[in-house]
Amino acid sequence: MADPNDMTFIGHLKELRARIIRMFLFAGFILICCLPFTNYIYAFVSSPLMELMPPGSSMIATEVASPFLAPLRVTIYTALLISVPYFFIELWGFVSPGLYKREKAFVGPLILSSVILFYAGVIFAYFVVNPIILSFFISAAPDSIQVMTDINKYLDFVLKLFFAFGFAFEIPIATFLIITTGLISKDHIKSIRPYLIISFFVIGMFLTPPDIFSQLFLAIPMWLLFEVGLLISRDPKS
Repeated sequence: MADPNDMTFIGHLKELRARIIRMFLFAGFILICCLPFTNYIYAFVSSPLMELMPPGSSMIATEVASPFLAPLRVTIYTALLISVPYFFIELWGFVSPGLYKREKAFVGPLILSSVILFYAGVIFAYFVVNPIILSFFISAAPDSIQVMTDINKYLDFVLKLFFAFGFAFEIPIATFLIITTGLISKDHIKSIRPYLIISFFVIGMFLTPPDIFSQLFLAIPMWLLFEVGLLISRDPKS
């Protein structure tokens, strides 16, 4: 096998392309495995809303193809979520040949932590944030309004929420890398902390559905996770 350090730029691009293709193939395989369980997956994702809706009510489909496409879309995203560890494995396989032994011992646990934090963000969104937000919206509806949510609108809401929290929970890793690699010093990050906190609320506004509660539920954990990343980080020269 050729020395990774001797590979040309084109060689690296070919390897990257091969790994991306394997990622798509793996995600496609997981999707095929998930297809027989499409209705069960959809029922699981929609259960937080269905449990809160008034007795006898249900979600509606305003488009002809929605009853078929909505559950299929949930299954596709589920396959992508399940595939996340394999994506990181391929990423590790691409970057590890160019790392020293000490760096490999450092990056390996970092990638594992990234996977765990991503899933933690999705789980937090599903079991904590989503029920609280939905409960508030439904309880705040006037008696004259019958709650009948469109399935596509609901899926847009929760899927955006899941991925937003999944990526937001990577903040400790990002903070740790920025400081540990010396890209920005810890003291400098502390000095701009107020601006970063404001940016978390701005990011929460763009990444979550357009309501203040979703934004707060994302921005505040981002702030706390940033503080955790700051706490565990050390400047390379310290």
